[in-house]
Amino acid sequence: MMQRRHFLSAGLAGAAALSWPHLWAQNAPNFGPPTLPNPGFRKFQLGAMELIALNDGAVRRPLGEEFVTNAALTEVKGLLAAQNLPTDYVDIPFNPFVIVSEGKRFLIDTGFADNGPPTAGRLRANLAAAGLQLGDIDHVIISHYHGDHILGLRNRDGSLVYPNAVVHVPAPEHAFWMDDARMNAAPEAMRGAFMAARRSLGDLSGDRLNIFQPGVELAPGIGTVAAFGHTPGMTMVTARSQGQSFMYLADLTNVPALFARNPDWSVTFDMDATQARETRRRVFEQVVRERMLVGGYHFPFPALGTFVAEGGGYQFVPA
Repeated sequence: MMQRRHFLSAGLAGAAALSWPHLWAQNAPNFGPPTLPNPGFRKFQLGAMELIALNDGAVRRPLGEEFVTNAALTEVKGLLAAQNLPTDYVDIPFNPFVIVSEGKRFLIDTGFADNGPPTAGRLRANLAAAGLQLGDIDHVIISHYHGDHILGLRNRDGSLVYPNAVVHVPAPEHAFWMDDARMNAAPEAMRGAFMAARRSLGDLSGDRLNIFQPGVELAPGIGTVAAFGHTPGMTMVTARSQGQSFMYLADLTNVPALFARNPDWSVTFDMDATQARETRRRVFEQVVRERMLVGGYHFPFPALGTFVAEGGGYQFVPA
């Protein structure tokens, strides 16, 4: 069980950084804008199901000492250089997924809608390019309540982006961010993250909001897996059909070239770094052992592939 005091000390800086003004405020204009995929969707078959990877955009942020909290910047840059990747900045894409199963469409995480940085908010157009309208989404599954995963539930004017969807949220995540005592005890910089959760989800209720316990099945073949650490209740999503399996990793690893290759490294956004590292190791072992197809919210688009063991960590192999 994660303790309130721990989250209100060790993890606040990272969560505050995901309040919507801060996520892109650290962009360095001299590095230029990130390159966005065109087209911004990709379809895959998973047995009788269809997976659609979608891009909502990306931000480019300078790579500083703060990004990996427990490794020297020289070591971090060295690992990137060894993979022929830039060493002065990192690109952070935002990639929701849609699972189409038995005629129903399940969107996993939402991006920003019109609440984000200028290089985000592409999900609506990319859904349309993939042949889907906002009203076609029957279910929205939220992995965790960091702003880049929930702000896309509503437009800036407060209207619902997915008017026909039931929104499914993990119970421990919902309880944490909707706790007034936690919000009132948090530093001022953290309040935005709590308010974003309330703005996005606070008045959803009844048959529009399903608060589930991680581990349950939300629909035939569509399950959930606890992945606590990045946030108090982050939850991954699995899909299984005709002997094939897929796991949506959410923010298990922010940049796979860093945090999969070195699962014990911690990104600044992990709210409980120790538990996040334990979760990464456990999940990587599972997806390699079971040869699962995986999707990552912040992976390079199309953000879908497999993992193989590599040294003391894991290598992402795009599909």
